[in-house]
Amino acid sequence: MMTSKERVLAALRHQQPDAVPVDFGSTAVTGIHVQIIAALRDHYGLEKRLVKAHEPYQMLGTIDEDLKQVLGIDLEGVVPPETMFGFRNENWRPWRLDGGLEVLVPENFKITKEPNGDTLIYPKGDLTAPASGRMPKNGFFFDSIIRQDPIVEEDLDPRDNQEEFTPISDSDLDYFEAEVKAKAKTGRAVMATFGGLAFGDIALVPAPFLKHPKGIRDIEEWYVTTLTRPSYVHAIFEKQCEVAIENLMKLHKRIGDSVNAAFICGTDFGTQWSTFCSVDTYKSLYHPYYKRVNDWIHIHTTWKTFKHSCGSVISLIPSFIDSGFDILNPVQCSAAGMEPENLKQEFGADLVFWGGGIDTQKTLMFGTPEQVREEVIKRCEIFGKDGGFIFNTVHNIQGNVPVKNVVAMFDALKEMRGL
Repeated sequence: MMTSKERVLAALRHQQPDAVPVDFGSTAVTGIHVQIIAALRDHYGLEKRLVKAHEPYQMLGTIDEDLKQVLGIDLEGVVPPETMFGFRNENWRPWRLDGGLEVLVPENFKITKEPNGDTLIYPKGDLTAPASGRMPKNGFFFDSIIRQDPIVEEDLDPRDNQEEFTPISDSDLDYFEAEVKAKAKTGRAVMATFGGLAFGDIALVPAPFLKHPKGIRDIEEWYVTTLTRPSYVHAIFEKQCEVAIENLMKLHKRIGDSVNAAFICGTDFGTQWSTFCSVDTYKSLYHPYYKRVNDWIHIHTTWKTFKHSCGSVISLIPSFIDSGFDILNPVQCSAAGMEPENLKQEFGADLVFWGGGIDTQKTLMFGTPEQVREEVIKRCEIFGKDGGFIFNTVHNIQGNVPVKNVVAMFDALKEMRGL
């Protein structure tokens, strides 16, 4: 029987492991909402404790070791030292969601309540700065608040959109070194998110972690800018790429090959039916920078590189491969052209599919436990043949998913493992 790390490494090498590897919680796009983690702990009769909301933007929870063992999770995640709202995960304290669940949040998780019951959250925990996130009353996660200054064309300066891309500090290097060493000791494979590597990630454009973001920070305006101001975008990406590779050099010097995969890009290119941009636009605007990052990693490390994009990206997958990505997530099989059998046949030799284990738009949310079981087994049979597959749902498990369906999903995985 393989260890968790051996199982993951075999899958990453496109070799058949003894069982399909399972990931939940290693990244901000393969996680579980705090409400579901709390419910799973109750279901399995684990020790009563408050769940840590380590990623408050999406209210993703930390999966503690006892639950990892129950669920059969094969990966550990190393996340950046600061949350999406720019404060560190430290000095935890209780906080209660509108629905009544009490969780743990970092000390600088600073909020106010609107008259309509919405919750506002503040960058760096600074209540004197404009709020950068909003959770609707009885909602499950925060949405970014757009804080776009009026655009004066002649005053636009790419450096304003480069504020967040800076040389890594010695303290952050110490943090990553300690985290990687600790996670490597668990016997699981290690996925690391270092930050600063995603070009044009629309979740990051509004910069909820900055007190007063400058430049182009409105989502609609950013998409327009990729067409109308390409030189502006290239200037941002060029500097970001230079800093990113310098940071990778420093990180690799500290941690070596203790990391097995690195989260590079969360930039979404797909909708339910098509893509946000043409293949030509991807090749001209994004490919050069992802290629440089991926090439550096593949030349100097043994890490595999992880590309996240929701939606129908079938037309862009050859370009992702050409850019040097090893892994595609979340594998949204419900989107146009993303049928599992075709993806595996066409691209299974070149890409590891990390996700796609069950449809979260329909089956996991609205199906019966038996329908969940059937889909999990079918997807594992398709994607898992000859390796090249890490099981995860299509994106994070949301807070209102029926817990019985989540349990059915994990039961199906245990059934396939003969447990």
